[in-house]
Amino acid sequence: MPISVNALFFAAYRDLVGHSGLAVELREGATVGDLVSELRERGAPFDRLPAEPAVAVNRTYAFLDEPLSADDEVAFIPPVAGG
Repeated sequence: MPISVNALFFAAYRDLVGHSGLAVELREGATVGDLVSELRERGAPFDRLPAEPAVAVNRTYAFLDEPLSADDEVAFIPPVAGG
């Protein structure tokens, strides 16, 4: 049974993909890494997302092997330059 998660894009990633949010259907048991792969496989402009981006699931930083559940929010957090 598929699940739907909400991918959220901020700052440079929002500019890159042209969306602030997108609902994505994944297979049950999918991980953050599966979501990243699914998006990148869609081709331009999503293929320009990094293979291992910083993400937060439901406002908590997560790794690529984090399992996802229906209606999770996965925020793609772009790198921040500073000094």
